[in-house]
Amino acid sequence: MAVTSTELLHDFFPLIREYKDGRVERLAGNLFIPASTDPETGVQSKDIQIEPEINLSARLYLPEKPDPTQKLPILVYFHGGGFVVESAFSPLYHKHLNLLVAEANVLVVSVNYRLAPEHPLPIAYEDSWLALKWVHQNKEEWIGKHADLDRVYLGGDSPGGNIAHNIAMRAGKEKLQGIKLCGVVLNCPFFWGKDVIGNEAKHAVFSKSYLDKLWLYACPGAVGCDDPRINPGMDPDLSSIGCKRVLVYVAEKDVFRERGLYFEEALKKSGWGGEVEVVDVEGEDHIFSVFSPCGESGMAMLKKVADFLNWEVPVIVADILQLRGFTSTRSRDEP
Repeated sequence: MAVTSTELLHDFFPLIREYKDGRVERLAGNLFIPASTDPETGVQSKDIQIEPEINLSARLYLPEKPDPTQKLPILVYFHGGGFVVESAFSPLYHKHLNLLVAEANVLVVSVNYRLAPEHPLPIAYEDSWLALKWVHQNKEEWIGKHADLDRVYLGGDSPGGNIAHNIAMRAGKEKLQGIKLCGVVLNCPFFWGKDVIGNEAKHAVFSKSYLDKLWLYACPGAVGCDDPRINPGMDPDLSSIGCKRVLVYVAEKDVFRERGLYFEEALKKSGWGGEVEVVDVEGEDHIFSVFSPCGESGMAMLKKVADFLNWEVPVIVADILQLRGFTSTRSRDEP
């Protein structure tokens, strides 16, 4: 019988530990909940394979009794977990997305990208790009029947927010045909940098040195913590982000708060011609809406994100009415 080593090579408590014998111990995000019809919201979910040969999969969510005559916005979602833990099949994300789908009346593709250290970055970025291209191919039943590929959004929390941003950047450069990226939702995104800003060095658990090391552990090929993939302010091509609307959530007690605020500033200075909004939530901590989606702040955020994902619906309705000879007093700038 092989003897396992107890000597640590890397210790990122409370997320993950790696031992010198190569064993990886994930301390969080290991729970699995099957796809189902949610008894609370009526939202349906199912699991699909995107690229079986690399074990790339996703969980799809569809609102209860979708109108077959009305196409739905589609949100491609990337979960959090420090690039090293969690999955699209965890109870945490299952509940969060059931509530979001019910509130927003959208179709969600929650991507189960591969994790570091076994699959170091940029693998998660490549997996996520493959997932977006898979959506674009429009071959899956729910997507083909219900999704509006002219209203595609990217979203994610923590590293999932980082992934959503990087996929939006790639979409802006590579111009996928047949799909329109309308916006990106970043929930407490994992952005970082070489130099300390704000209170980054004072967090009790996720200190500056901890997050510096975690980033380089997940992405060993990075050019430090000012790599544009983790510090968008260092990206000379930031203005090429492939959408015109970005919604960013930050939280008062979150170690990443200052980076979210800095991202807004960098995006505006880049020459990008879109609209960015940052919502700074008092009294809350990192990805509060995922950990407590039924709390007051979590519910308020779900409603805000739902409005963001449906922003173009009134415009479409107004245009149809106008074509039919009716007039409307609704402004295109109104939610």
